Amino acid sequence: MTQPARDIEKAELPNGLVVVTEKMPHVRSVSVGIWLGTGSRGESPERNGIAHFIEHMVFKGTEKRTAEEIAQSVDSVGGMLDAFTAKEMTCFNAKVLDEHLPVAFDVLSDLVLRPKFDQADITKEKQVVLEEIKMDEDNPEYLIHEMFTQKFWRGHPLGLPILGTPETVSQFSGNAVRECFDLWYAPNNIVITAAGNLEHARLVDLAAHEFGGVARGGAAAIRTAPETHAGIEHRNKKELEQVHLVMGVPSYPLAHERRYAASLLNVILGGGMSSRLFQNIRERQGLAYAIGSELSPYTDTGVLSVYAGTSRESAQQLIRSVIEEFRRIQGEAVSAEELRRAKDHLKGSMMLSLESTSARMSNLARQAMYFHKFLSLDEMLGSIEKVTGEEVLDIARDFFAAKRFALTVLGNLNGFQATSEMLARES
Repeated sequence: MTQPARDIEKAELPNGLVVVTEKMPHVRSVSVGIWLGTGSRGESPERNGIAHFIEHMVFKGTEKRTAEEIAQSVDSVGGMLDAFTAKEMTCFNAKVLDEHLPVAFDVLSDLVLRPKFDQADITKEKQVVLEEIKMDEDNPEYLIHEMFTQKFWRGHPLGLPILGTPETVSQFSGNAVRECFDLWYAPNNIVITAAGNLEHARLVDLAAHEFGGVARGGAAAIRTAPETHAGIEHRNKKELEQVHLVMGVPSYPLAHERRYAASLLNVILGGGMSSRLFQNIRERQGLAYAIGSELSPYTDTGVLSVYAGTSRESAQQLIRSVIEEFRRIQGEAVSAEELRRAKDHLKGSMMLSLESTSARMSNLARQAMYFHKFLSLDEMLGSIEKVTGEEVLDIARDFFAAKRFALTVLGNLNGFQATSEMLARES
């Protein structure tokens, strides 16, 4: 069935700021986001964590509003206000009833244009972020992924933790915060997206009113693609009940022509309850409660990773079983039936993920920032349909070469050591 065309419009202000909207007249809400094309990847090692810290700091007060007034302004109209920092972007967003879009936009633009960065607030917020780092250290699933990322992209900004470290956060100064803010929060580094019951021209007017007089910033720093690092890393943490593992291999960048085939490979391998990893390792062998795979693509690189938590006694068998699934998926073509199930899963999850205004708002930003064009739902679904079993097999053979495997192990290891023999392709 043909999907209705998306009503997407785009405008660009003279200073480089981009505005993208999608009209959804059947809803009463609007989701609006201000997206910066800089996240933790834009940091130096000495200032690691400062993008996330600035995201925190803008909520501490602006020239127009106190921290309490910022919170009340969207709360008072029944809306939601949020923000996050990722590796390659920072986002400030709100969801409100359509009539309250001007209120939400006024608050969001205030945050990204006029933060005060009061020194007393900087001192307090450093303590808050240090507690956030401690909290994540206590979360083994977060910690194992962070350890894996730091080793996999060692020596490159993508390998730096988004939150920073206790050492770097403790050193942040008002000058450093302001310097990075002035560099990154420039209109030519901003995309504003909105989806819901709104008029494109109205949002462009709001954006021009707030941002039109802001000068364009300097050219963005040139990104260099990271090298990936294979090998095995262990960390003993006696207080943990389980051994947690992440195993990964390099994969494709976000806009790669084979991205849909890679997504289908991920679905087949570990992307759901009917996936090979879940069925074999959890259901048949009972080796793990949590097991699955995911793709993490970026501008110029990506990683396909498998996560599992198991007992120390079962860790070796689990590693061997994951490697066996890698061997199997690169050794024989996926059946037509399994490929059909994977396509229907991916298409269904894609369509369901675009039902809300907030999801559409995020999708617009991703397409504007990474693809520089807007794909219709039919185009995306058509691209999934075109993928063949041979293409999935080709990608599996490319990805799962033994020399590319990286493995991180965390837990009460009590002498357990993963070895390169466990990762060998031939048992």
